[in-house]
Amino acid sequence: MKKVILDACCGSRMFWFDKKNPSVLFMDNRRLKTKLCDGRILEINPDVVADFRNMPFPDNSFYLVVFDPPHLLRAGENSWLAAKYGKLNEKMWRYDLHQGFSECMRVLKPNGTLVFKWNEDQISVGECALNFGKEPLFGFRRGKTHFLVYMKINDCERREKWTTQYTYQSRH
Repeated sequence: MKKVILDACCGSRMFWFDKKNPSVLFMDNRRLKTKLCDGRILEINPDVVADFRNMPFPDNSFYLVVFDPPHLLRAGENSWLAAKYGKLNEKMWRYDLHQGFSECMRVLKPNGTLVFKWNEDQISVGECALNFGKEPLFGFRRGKTHFLVYMKINDCERREKWTTQYTYQSRH
């Protein structure tokens, strides 16, 4: 079966109901197997090891892309938080997320859907989404975790400039 869904930052596949879904290509920038402080085993074992800022896939490859990048700036290098969720570069995080979002849109098929998941423990979802230059279609907020949904619609190229900074912040 051809993989039609990409999880660009799968980590340990925490939110997937079927962690071995045959339709999903699981990608992450690392492989890891470690024991957490509570004794549980954390395993990050993607199908493809690659960087979300430079994906090894052709344009227009997937119908659905899930983008759940690391959301932490501050976590100890050897902490369970850094092991479980990864960590952003404090100086480059805006650029890295912009590049990641752009890559996700690039590998989406026309009319494909991008689901962006974010936890705003250290960076607000509004500040994060400003780096994308596109307004989400809709989203879901529960506590600090957010899901924003985007679509690669051909008429997005209609030369209208989204004023994400103002429209997104004014709604939230």
